[in-house]
Amino acid sequence: MRLLRLASLLPALSAVVVAATTDTPSADGITAFIKRRLPDHADSFEISLASSTAAHDSYTVSNGSNGKIQIQGSSLSGIMQGLHRYLSDVAHVDIWWFVGSDLDKAPKKLPKLDKALEGSSIVPYRYHWNTVTTSYTSAFWSWEDWELQLDWMALRGVNLALAWIGVEKIFTDVFRDVGLTQSEINSFLSGPAFLAWQHFGNIQGSWGGDLPQPWVEDQFALQKKIVRRMVELGVTPILPAFPGFVPENITRVWPNVSLAESPQWSGFSGRFTADKYITPYDPRFAELQQAFLDKQNEAYGNVTSFWTLDQFNENKPASGELDYLKNVSHNTWKTLKDADPSAVWVMQGWLFASDKAYWTNDRVKAFLDGVPVNEDMLLLDLFAESTPQWQRTESFYGKPWIWCQLHDYGGNMGLYGQVENVTKNAIEAVQKSKSIVGFGLSMEGQEGNEIMYDLLLDQAWSKDPIETDKYFSDWVSARYGADQKEIPKSLYAAWDKVRTTVYNNTDPSVQATTKSIFELVPNISGLVNRTGHHPTKITYDTKTLRSAWNDMFNAGNEARWLFKNEAYRYDVADWTRQVLANAFEETYNKLVVKYKSNNTKGVKCAGSKLQAILKTLDFVLDTNVNFRLETWIQAARKSGGDAADFFEYNARNQVTLWGPNGEIQDYASKQWSGLVGDYYAHRWQMFVDYLVATDPKDYDQNAFKKKLMEWELKWNDKLTSEKSDAAGKNRDDVQIVMRDTAHTLMDIFKI
Repeated sequence: MRLLRLASLLPALSAVVVAATTDTPSADGITAFIKRRLPDHADSFEISLASSTAAHDSYTVSNGSNGKIQIQGSSLSGIMQGLHRYLSDVAHVDIWWFVGSDLDKAPKKLPKLDKALEGSSIVPYRYHWNTVTTSYTSAFWSWEDWELQLDWMALRGVNLALAWIGVEKIFTDVFRDVGLTQSEINSFLSGPAFLAWQHFGNIQGSWGGDLPQPWVEDQFALQKKIVRRMVELGVTPILPAFPGFVPENITRVWPNVSLAESPQWSGFSGRFTADKYITPYDPRFAELQQAFLDKQNEAYGNVTSFWTLDQFNENKPASGELDYLKNVSHNTWKTLKDADPSAVWVMQGWLFASDKAYWTNDRVKAFLDGVPVNEDMLLLDLFAESTPQWQRTESFYGKPWIWCQLHDYGGNMGLYGQVENVTKNAIEAVQKSKSIVGFGLSMEGQEGNEIMYDLLLDQAWSKDPIETDKYFSDWVSARYGADQKEIPKSLYAAWDKVRTTVYNNTDPSVQATTKSIFELVPNISGLVNRTGHHPTKITYDTKTLRSAWNDMFNAGNEARWLFKNEAYRYDVADWTRQVLANAFEETYNKLVVKYKSNNTKGVKCAGSKLQAILKTLDFVLDTNVNFRLETWIQAARKSGGDAADFFEYNARNQVTLWGPNGEIQDYASKQWSGLVGDYYAHRWQMFVDYLVATDPKDYDQNAFKKKLMEWELKWNDKLTSEKSDAAGKNRDDVQIVMRDTAHTLMDIFKI
């Protein structure tokens, strides 16, 4: 009955998807996917679309003729989900973040099915992406990176995703058409690593240089490829609408335009924040909205009716009066519908979670009621696994919405998950909410806890909460199964240990992926047991992780082929990273005790141990290209072309100071070689030196931080050789590095 009620809500939303695509979708994109990723099996699958009027996607996988595998789906996304179930569950091959695709390792003779595989989605949409992921993760991606990402998404049944890339070209052309100069537009656009927050109206302009126009053109060309591939694979793009933010010089061409000003954001100066925006009442807002949508439809074709628009992301409206809020949203909605009669306004619900004091239920309702047709809006409950908004807002007062797992802020890298929330709470929402229409992934940065993201996407195809014990076991079989060899039982045991502990956080004060304290500005207080979005609090017994690590490492010793398996190499480095990060905190606590007791010798001893941990961690991380700062920097330099030095500055600044003067310092910190062994190790050595030279009664954190900032600013201005080949360096064998690490720091790794 619950699914029938949900289906009754969907005709309007479903209609806009049909209107934005052809009446007879082609499976040619899936055929091309198979040829691209499984070239030896280009003719091994029989693909067919089944006519269906159901609101939800479905698939059937069965044995076909002449040894082929037959996959029938009610949609392109249904076919891809069926293909994924066969490849992952039966052939034990898949596509992975960081590791890449091992689909080409599928057995030469594809396994026959004992019985047909069947499935049906419990929600019509599986959504992916967060506006800020385009900065934290994909800021410098090439087409090859995007191609892998899109294949990953489609294979997992994602059928609705943000498509932000290249929008600076649209901004530039629209603003030039109304008379703004390129210089005036450049003063508005932010650097390549910070564009997401310019899209939100949080910041404007760029520190360190201007966004080069050739790069803007290149990104626009890249977006055309991205959108085309999305459509081919059955993923509906959500394109950016005009949110109202404009260059400050807009009054030169429109002296009487009605403007408002966003508040200053996160400690930035007025030069880089307090964005101007045209109020939706002004007819020029509608004019720009029309131009914005027209130019994208001209560039990409009539591929969507979903438009993302966020006006008040961490920005308070000019007034909190209910009528004002309702009129603002109403007029915004009207400009969208005038420009595209089938438009659906997609909005992140983050503002309601991040500032609950301002966004009271009355204000939320007033703002949402400004859109008179419920199906003309789609809300993303962005952080539903930790701070859901659908309950307090009565399912967003009838507007369709998507239950999203945010999980990660800033691309932080700690091992972490909430398996119960992602399974049980998501299903509870389906059972209780009449207007939920999807599950989605809304991470700020894609990082290594891939199993948590897979879990929610697979939950979208199960009406009951997934049993995680079997799920983790099956996931391990696919994760390491491409070599078609027996996986040691100890590897299954390792993942089961973290399933019930590391990935089963039930502490509500710890809401997202953890940081290590070594990523933060050193201090004698305030680092340990932080909670909230960037927690340092460890919610599990660290001995359990050490035990799981030993199981994982011993699996490699038992089955040496694992050390050549890319997934295993990534995971053993990742888990080693976390064990060492946890040990750093234990040693730091000893350092503080020694300092406060005026034990200089003890401070020096603990400080030496901290350096040993960081240097060893740097060596471990260096075994994998995905854990290297140089990988990020070289991608930036390559993307930047003639502006490579400016792009490197952007790349360095984002993961350290996040702003010209450390406005959001260490928010997007990373545990990468180069950062750990250089940046963090140097900061902590400066700290230990300061403690040795300073009597506890004279300790002055501000004085230390001022000195530290001088060095940090210089580090941000460093330049790296453009010719460095991050992927081609001859690094030490991962097995030897892990063995030596465990031997050198035996006290850390023993159970």
